[in-house]
Amino acid sequence: MHMQGLSAQATKRPQDENFPVASLVLSRRHRDAVLSFYRFARMADDIADAPAMSPAEKLARLDALEQALVLGDETVPQAARLNAADARHGAGLAEARQLLRAFRQDVVKARYLDWAELEAYCTLSANPVGRFLLRLHGESDAAHGPADALCTALQILNHIQDCARDRTQLDRIYIPLGWLDPAGGEHAFFEPSQAKARRGVLDAMLDRVDDWIDRARALPERLQDRRLRAQSIATISLALALSRRLRRHDPVEARVAISKTDAARAFIGGLAKAPRRPIDQDARIAAAVVNRSGSSFWLGMQSLTQERRRAIHAVYAFCRAVDDIADGAAPSFEKRRFLAEWRREIDRLHRAPQTPIGRELARASIRYKLPLSECHALIDGVETDCAERVRISDDRALDLYARRVAGSVGALSIRIFGAPAAHDFAIGLGRTLQLVNILRDVDEDAACERVYVPLSRLAQAGLQDAPASILVADPRFAGLCEALAAEARAGFAAADDALKRLDRAALKPAILMMESYRRILDHLEVRGWGARQGRLHLTAGDRFQLFTMAMRAA
Repeated sequence: MHMQGLSAQATKRPQDENFPVASLVLSRRHRDAVLSFYRFARMADDIADAPAMSPAEKLARLDALEQALVLGDETVPQAARLNAADARHGAGLAEARQLLRAFRQDVVKARYLDWAELEAYCTLSANPVGRFLLRLHGESDAAHGPADALCTALQILNHIQDCARDRTQLDRIYIPLGWLDPAGGEHAFFEPSQAKARRGVLDAMLDRVDDWIDRARALPERLQDRRLRAQSIATISLALALSRRLRRHDPVEARVAISKTDAARAFIGGLAKAPRRPIDQDARIAAAVVNRSGSSFWLGMQSLTQERRRAIHAVYAFCRAVDDIADGAAPSFEKRRFLAEWRREIDRLHRAPQTPIGRELARASIRYKLPLSECHALIDGVETDCAERVRISDDRALDLYARRVAGSVGALSIRIFGAPAAHDFAIGLGRTLQLVNILRDVDEDAACERVYVPLSRLAQAGLQDAPASILVADPRFAGLCEALAAEARAGFAAADDALKRLDRAALKPAILMMESYRRILDHLEVRGWGARQGRLHLTAGDRFQLFTMAMRAA
């Protein structure tokens, strides 16, 4: 099949792409091969996207293009050049054939059911690009995992960025169909007036993308070629910049792009950092999760020694990761799948963890003998929150839920604090803190159709199960909140009593956490339970008192 007519009509040049293609950072001896790979991929992409061709013609042309690549057919310069580059460098042909599978898929598949299908597409459409660069530069297999993570992140960022254009011009939607449902389905998702519902879905997708970017941060330290390392640092920086922009701006209303300032900053940073000895990013990633969260536990963490603080950062980052899954806008079945991935990560923690948080958690587990069964218990508890409608049947179920989502964190933390004898204290305090969480977040939870006051207690008050907003607005619900508050107050008293027999110095972070929650309960009781006005936060005065307490010897 004659192909030269189309090959002269490339729709993009390397400099038109979001992310660097054959940049000047790369060595001259590699740049020509990279350009050959890019031009071949660009040609194949243009065939798959050609509006005037039928699907059958597109597939035939892609088959002919692959044959030209394998044979090095001189009548198709893009194929011949890449074939020659592969002969010189031992890289390009196999990866390009993988890309052709993705382009064929684009011809016949316009929708994706779930996140797994989207990620599988990325293994064909994006990951081969990273594998090509690694093989071209003679890098080891150790770089494959983070390189795949970066390529997957870049591909999904492009899909989010171009979601409106892909739908109108190509009738393709890479946002999984199951993820469109919370926003009202495909048509509603793309309605300009549905920005709020769309925002939740986009942010949930970006949460997954940011997880891939975090995995990719290990790439520079695993690369031997300094120039490729510089480009990887720049590309990671650009991915983060685009993710941040997509969180601030709506790609359905207007295409969101990286600024020239972002690009310049990324490349300057890549060139500056590449010559240095690569830094282990895992601890930084876990600490960044803690810093972003603004957790009331932050002050307690700061009172620890550096090594213990690093370990508690790992535990908190893990808790935050699984909790964010439950609280995001992804469909319930996807949330459960993401939690299952974390279960597998915990199971392989002492063999080969695949995530930065997993590696940090493994380090903490070895150093402080953490019971990993508690990590599974936390996931069990968080899985309760993944349901589209959450109700707790009775007091026993409430105790089990609190033991899993809060007691597990306490059981892990006291070992890092150096007070394993305080296990019972940690479990009891965890339940108390969870009761305060439930009281503080009544309305926020109700908006997600979650009610944690047990159905058995609702029935005793004469309340039948109903939509959450109706239940929490009923005057009788206030009385149930008062009863829970009394239980929490008793829990704090029991913790005070237990501390008389425990190592208060070692438990200082737990005490600071306890006091912050005690103050929240104080404010909730002063405000009352019948006239709630949004989520209650600690005051500046509260924070100053806690800071003063942290500065004093325990």
